[in-house]
Amino acid sequence: MSPRAPRLLQLRHRLPGRSINKTAFRLAVLGLALALGLIGWFSLHRPQAPTKPIGLFTSLPLVWSEEPGIGGELRGDQAPHWAKTALARQGAVVPLDTLTPAPRSLSGLSRLVIAQPRALSPTENVALDAWVRGGGQLLLLADPAWTEESSYPIGDPRRPQAAAMLSPILARWGLQLQFDAAQPLEQHDRKVMGFTIPTVLAGTFVTRGQANCRLWGEGLAVTCAIGKGRVFALADAAVLEREDPDGRRARAFENLLDSAFVGN
Repeated sequence: MSPRAPRLLQLRHRLPGRSINKTAFRLAVLGLALALGLIGWFSLHRPQAPTKPIGLFTSLPLVWSEEPGIGGELRGDQAPHWAKTALARQGAVVPLDTLTPAPRSLSGLSRLVIAQPRALSPTENVALDAWVRGGGQLLLLADPAWTEESSYPIGDPRRPQAAAMLSPILARWGLQLQFDAAQPLEQHDRKVMGFTIPTVLAGTFVTRGQANCRLWGEGLAVTCAIGKGRVFALADAAVLEREDPDGRRARAFENLLDSAFVGN
């Protein structure tokens, strides 16, 4: 046997091994690519976590039209209020008729918007206070002088509340809503937490020795830690007027929602 024979035999034995290694490497690369592809597909198509519902208790026509009778609702020729759209981005909107136990009440909600509500009953005051202290987060818009026109006459229960009448619950939280009737009837842009809010005949909050409350915008707004919950109150509701050609009201309201429900 020539001296080159052993080397040829060694090469013959090595060649199949190299072929196997290349095949294994290609299979590994293919498997990795498939795995990455599946991960990407599932990340795009996995079910989104459901957002928490948000309660709405208001006398303002944010959900329902002011068209008299049910015909206006069924006709559907009026665009929904922009605030309803803004609320829906936060979660499913749950309109509330009462704050006491009922088919649609505070039960099961962790977030609530109260905007220019009717006067609360004693039972509702107790229920709202207990809900906040239990961990609820509340955005309250309490206007001492609502100025937007309404299609309903004065005295009609469907007409938006002319002035917020929330003294009992505010006093319970160490707050008082004051109003300067001598101020001019015109829109003012005010700053709260770094963003602008359009106001008309706004009120002012004052605190009554509450260390857990902080005033913003010279009393236009206040945030309070109440038990395990939190209240963000604004002494005006003009931000919710329907006319909003440049979207400033919508942006301000979204900032209020984000600030009130931070971390929730």
